[in-house]
Amino acid sequence: MIQFKAKITAIGSYVPEKIMTNEDFAQIVDTNDEWIVSRTGIKERRIAADDEYTSDLGYRAVLDLVSRYNKTIDDVDMIIVCTFTPDVATPSSAAIIQAKLNVKHTGALDLNAACAGFTYGIHLANALITSGLHRKILVIGSETLSKITDYEDRTTCILFGDGAGAVLVEYDEVESSVLAHHMGTEGQKSKNLYCTGISKQLFGEAIHPSNKIVQNGREVYRWAVTTVPEGVQQLLQKASLSIDDVDWFIPHSANLRMIESICERTGLPLDKTLYSLVQYGNTSSATIPLALDAAVKDGRIQKGDHLVLYGFGGGLTHAGLLIRWGI
Repeated sequence: MIQFKAKITAIGSYVPEKIMTNEDFAQIVDTNDEWIVSRTGIKERRIAADDEYTSDLGYRAVLDLVSRYNKTIDDVDMIIVCTFTPDVATPSSAAIIQAKLNVKHTGALDLNAACAGFTYGIHLANALITSGLHRKILVIGSETLSKITDYEDRTTCILFGDGAGAVLVEYDEVESSVLAHHMGTEGQKSKNLYCTGISKQLFGEAIHPSNKIVQNGREVYRWAVTTVPEGVQQLLQKASLSIDDVDWFIPHSANLRMIESICERTGLPLDKTLYSLVQYGNTSSATIPLALDAAVKDGRIQKGDHLVLYGFGGGLTHAGLLIRWGI
């Protein structure tokens, strides 16, 4: 078995100032607070300003990390930004953040695994550091979904918000954060959740050319509540642990009803499950770090706790990590 050598040593987060409530949506589409909460659990979401983009949110999350943990990032040798809402097609949002941070000698790349992005990012950082190629990596999950949300579609517009979370991952010879990983993709189901770019077809079928998020929520729900519990079991088997050994479950915050179903099927209790959707909605790659950081700040997560992080969404792709918290 590979001996991982990467440890999460700091965490930070940031959300925009503007709050959009369920009552605000009632002024835009045919909906109300009771309808939204009963189906999603969401009460509020944060919305980026017109001149505020993914790189801005990610940059502020890193500043939060630096100030709280008194970290030096001048020697960061890779910046990974997990997003599918980059500021522009090129340069990458990671390169823009690099410029804002003025870190001179670092690689910079965007990673698009949609809502599984953050777990993919930590997985990649763990691999790069364990291989010996890198020693200090920033992993940032940042999204401005409000800029690609169709506010005329009452079934999807109520879901999405903006936010960012970041972790610093460093080489550690003795104590690794990652204990096990599991991932998979079912690309043939990708037409159930997409946002168009250059192509107007997906697997030979015409797709909606609006450059807005298009989602078949029923099919994504069906896929997630089957796929994620199976993945959690795989993680625990790889680490020779049981459900009882898990201190906190942190799934992607897509929908509270979905999380409840996943918990029921895995045997993980809802009171040991952390999610960020009530205040922030679905922020894609940022949902997991936002939930994680909130629990670190209020002391629920303690050093030595076993955490299961599980991202899932567009692709359709999923990725889980079993982590021992070491801060």
